[in-house]
Amino acid sequence: MVYLFFSFVCSQAAVCCGAAPVSLLAARRRRRSRRLWTPRGEEDALTWWRREAVADMAAPAAEVPGVRERVLRLLEEELGGDVRSLKKVGAMLDQLAAENRVVEEQVLSASSSVPLRVAAALSAAEASRAELQGLLQKEAALSARLQRHLHGARAWTESLGGTFGQLDAIERHMKYLQCLGRVEELSDGIQQCLMTGSMWEAVRAVAAMASLDVSLQESGCSHLRGFLRETLRFWHRILKDRLDSDFGEVLTQLHWPFTSPPTPSLTAPANGQELGTQLEVLVSQLVALQSSYPAPLLEGWYSRPGVAHSSPLSLPIQIMLLPLNKRFRYHFSGNRQTNSLNKPEWYLTQVLMWMGYNSGFMDEKIQPILDHTGIDINAKVELCRGLLSLAQEKLASDAARLLYDDALFCHLVDEVLQFEKELRTTHAYPSSLPGALHVLLDESVFQKWLSVERKMAVEKVDAMLSAEGAWSSQYKDVSDVDELKAPDCAETFMTLLLVITDRYRSLPSPQAQLSFLALQRELVDDFRIRLTQVMKEESRNPLGGRYCAILNAANYISTVLSDWSDNVFFLQLQQAAVALGDEVMGPLGATEAGRLASLEGSLFEGLLGLLERLRGDMLGRLLDAVMRDVQEKAQPYKYTRCSRWLSLPAQGDQAAMSLSSSACPMMLCLRDHLLQLQQRLCLPLFQMFWQGLAEKLDLFIYQEVILYNHFNEGGAAQLHFDMTRNLFPLFGHYCKRPENFFKHVKEACIILTLNVGSALLLRDVLREAEEHDPVTPGGQQPSPQSALNEQGVYQLAPSDVLILLGLRASWPGQ
Repeated sequence: MVYLFFSFVCSQAAVCCGAAPVSLLAARRRRRSRRLWTPRGEEDALTWWRREAVADMAAPAAEVPGVRERVLRLLEEELGGDVRSLKKVGAMLDQLAAENRVVEEQVLSASSSVPLRVAAALSAAEASRAELQGLLQKEAALSARLQRHLHGARAWTESLGGTFGQLDAIERHMKYLQCLGRVEELSDGIQQCLMTGSMWEAVRAVAAMASLDVSLQESGCSHLRGFLRETLRFWHRILKDRLDSDFGEVLTQLHWPFTSPPTPSLTAPANGQELGTQLEVLVSQLVALQSSYPAPLLEGWYSRPGVAHSSPLSLPIQIMLLPLNKRFRYHFSGNRQTNSLNKPEWYLTQVLMWMGYNSGFMDEKIQPILDHTGIDINAKVELCRGLLSLAQEKLASDAARLLYDDALFCHLVDEVLQFEKELRTTHAYPSSLPGALHVLLDESVFQKWLSVERKMAVEKVDAMLSAEGAWSSQYKDVSDVDELKAPDCAETFMTLLLVITDRYRSLPSPQAQLSFLALQRELVDDFRIRLTQVMKEESRNPLGGRYCAILNAANYISTVLSDWSDNVFFLQLQQAAVALGDEVMGPLGATEAGRLASLEGSLFEGLLGLLERLRGDMLGRLLDAVMRDVQEKAQPYKYTRCSRWLSLPAQGDQAAMSLSSSACPMMLCLRDHLLQLQQRLCLPLFQMFWQGLAEKLDLFIYQEVILYNHFNEGGAAQLHFDMTRNLFPLFGHYCKRPENFFKHVKEACIILTLNVGSALLLRDVLREAEEHDPVTPGGQQPSPQSALNEQGVYQLAPSDVLILLGLRASWPGQ
């Protein structure tokens, strides 16, 4: 039974894996069962049946990979090595036989159902093919019938197409004639209204004709559109002339225009109320006539050559400006004496006067009528716009003629700037509207302006540097005012830059403003180079007054530019420079552009760096010169006392201590230089100077005097007295605790003047720290740094303190 079970398992596995059929395995199983076999024991029988089952399995499943391994794994899991497990073979055989039957039934069922499905699919496909064939036959028949119908209807189509074309042409002709008839009808109506005095009806008729013109904008009938446009212009001109005449008569009776300051003594006209009514009607009709057609009918009515406006002037204002326009052209054109190129202030002042004289009439008489009509127009602003256009036209003409005369061109620019300032402030002209400065932004005029500004600025710089009092301060006798002690040349130069800023501040173009800023930066850099050249000439005497004046000048310019960097105007220019990129300021690196955009940098950052370098270099030269003088005066104090530092009596043995005689020249030299430079340098520079001098002097005395000598108790006391009672007080005038700037000297004096016991303890701590770990494991021995801090020593290192302790000559046993 075991053998049969193994053979069955192998056969089923082989069948599942595509091996030989079951019948073959059964035949081999029957042949093997007829053999004679006598087992030698239960273990031998189990081993023999396993070997025989494997042999049967290997034959059919030799070509199927993995079958042998799976069968062996199954036998090991179910039977293992125990003979008693053979009793499970029957149950396992029955289970596998049942599973085999289920699989065979599924295979037979699937093989029987497949032909039925295939047959049904083939039948459906055949039916679809037959149906498609029928549809194709119907489509061919219908297409042939349609072709025959189209061929027969072609003649009718050609006949009807010609008829429809004629109808379209007739319809277009009818519409064309209707438009002509409508134009003739409106023209007759306008003429009839003019004859009967119905001006409002005439204005409405012109508005209807203008609407018709707008509706024909997309039409291809160019002759019709031209005829309509000319007719509209004709009637527009007729109505305008009629209203112009009536409006002019009313204005004359109201004493318009005012060419001199209006006085209340003028007698009011007897028919004032009637004139007011007529004025209101005429202004309303003129506004309605202008608004009837959106585009300008005549170019010359609303604009002048070279003068651009954001919108056309109101028609009533145009008519009101006609007498002032005549007066302006009479006085400021042709060969009149008032038309002088070197007197632009004449016509600019006249324009401003007319604005002031007539603004009251505009506010009182015209503005209420405009408000009543419902249009958003400021009568006073319209008057200023009209008068400004006269000045703009004249300025454009004169500026082009003055491009080759620097003096007259500069005068013209000055007058234009003054005119613009008064226009915006006194007459409250809106900043959104173009003013007189727009004339100066013309490319040729603007480039001329830049070149003249550069030329004039360079000439002024040359003059101020060569002046007699260029390097002296004009406020030197006023201490409260002269805090920066700026020489006259530097103050004049910055005033020049400030004047240039005021001149271009009101320009409406950021690009033009940045062009002037580039000019200012160029002038600052040129002035810095001039300062450097003069400094090199004066570097032989860095303690002289001119050298200090140059240093003050560099500091003054740097201070002013730093203040400008935080000014709102220059911050706005900075953002404009980032937006415009390389157009004006030149190529900007990614880092520089980022700093400018985030406001971390400034437009003057490069110049400030160069000025800072110049200031630092000059201050270093000044410190070196003073230190050379001090070191020379300190030689007696440094060398002649070498033996006396060890022989001086103790402080208790002296009646009163006094300054060492050899230190007097050094102290006097220091005092003189400090007093002299305090008077010559501004406060920020002097603060930097004396602090730098204290730092250098601290190192000099520590390294050249203290470390160079040995001291007994009296010598250390004398050194301490010289430093704390004489040297430090020299700097006490400039700060509260001058000893903080002499840390090496102060702490050296502390170490040298320690009492013997404290010095011995400190020396032992420092030496032990050198040989071993500075902090013992128990934490009982203090660290070197804490021991030094207890004595007030924070700057000197422990090794330096040991050196100083070695300079003491008063030790026990010595």
